[in-house]
Amino acid sequence: MNKGKVYIDTLGCPKNQNDSEFAAGVLEENRYVITDDPEDADFVIVNTCGFIEDAKRESIDRIFTMAQIKKPGAKLIVSGCLAQRYSEELFEEMPEAFCFIGVNEYARIGEILDGLKERSVFAGPCVSDHLEKTVRKLSDNPYTSTLKIAEGCDRHCTYCVIPKIRGKYRSKRMEDVISEAEALAAAGCVELVLIAEDTSCYGRDLYGRTMLPELLRKLCRVEGIRWIRLMYCYDEGITEELADVMAGEEKICHYIDIPLQHASDKVLREMARRSDRRSIEERVAMLRAKMPDIAIRTTFIVGFPGETDEDFAELSDLVENLEFERLGVFKYSLEEGTPAGEREDQVPDETKEFRENSIMMRQMEISRAHNEALIGKTLDVIVDAYQEDGTYSGRTRYDAPEIDNGVIFTSEEPLRPGDIVPVLIEDAFDYDLTGRTV
Repeated sequence: MNKGKVYIDTLGCPKNQNDSEFAAGVLEENRYVITDDPEDADFVIVNTCGFIEDAKRESIDRIFTMAQIKKPGAKLIVSGCLAQRYSEELFEEMPEAFCFIGVNEYARIGEILDGLKERSVFAGPCVSDHLEKTVRKLSDNPYTSTLKIAEGCDRHCTYCVIPKIRGKYRSKRMEDVISEAEALAAAGCVELVLIAEDTSCYGRDLYGRTMLPELLRKLCRVEGIRWIRLMYCYDEGITEELADVMAGEEKICHYIDIPLQHASDKVLREMARRSDRRSIEERVAMLRAKMPDIAIRTTFIVGFPGETDEDFAELSDLVENLEFERLGVFKYSLEEGTPAGEREDQVPDETKEFRENSIMMRQMEISRAHNEALIGKTLDVIVDAYQEDGTYSGRTRYDAPEIDNGVIFTSEEPLRPGDIVPVLIEDAFDYDLTGRTV
């Protein structure tokens, strides 16, 4: 007999989606039923993001929306980063929510719901030295899936609250990672997206040295997996050994996500980053020498406290010279309790807006040039969806799901999500490609 229906609404990054799948798996093991209808649920869980101000605002708006649409008597639960960071304040200020559950409590979410008789807070610190083995509820066709290999962060960048929310860096044991990859492959997954706060640091806490290259070699032996994608790699952790494994293993996409954050040595020091402009340029050159077709994704922060016109000019110059294949820009978000948030030399919002737009306008031109160079080439494309107009949407191996560029294409044969097919690229736009299967 089931204990009730649960609806989970997820905001934020792929790591949050992974957490929601874990929570759903634990709840199903505890005889709860996961539903897609929030109005039919006995428990409505909003898995929040609390990383930057815009994400916090979106999370709060969603909580109030769910409070209005849930059925009478259903319990509204706030989980995730916002609940972990502000549970006591939210408990006082948000009576609409019945319970607040932090990021370290998903393994016992079933027992929490079992005993939920009065308004409560469960947001304790991490108590494990490594990331525990997880059970996840997957979609009906999990052709692409994240694979979390570590949790937490030890870096303490001056603008970031993640170590306070997620705790210290904890790797998942290699045998557990492989076991989860095998289970995903058995369920139909063909694309693994490796995630952590810093994937390049994997294994250092458990094994005394970085073990990402070894992990990748073993994941490449998992039958059924065709693409393996690396997200969230800090540049100083990208070694020649890692690049050689990426270049030498057919299943590993020539794609890497490196959150560089800035190019000015002064700003990087004040951010407490461990790289500088020279090391960034050397790392990018090394990757491109070993994999000439690699697509490098990065993100930058503009408007960090004290960022001068000269600092921004350095960032613009790096973007111009390195011509990253994929790039995003965040306006600096003041986070209370961080060293950067306490500085008095905050940059005006209009300056942040101008700098963001300036970088992204140039990046649009760079992206279009990269795309136009692909016209006439045949690329493997993974199918994501069938469109109402009879076309398909998908991605090349150089594009991460829900983040990067897309391909709109036609096919004479019926296809389903997860199929990987050769597509002749016939036209290119700022961020997308069009073509047909061949």
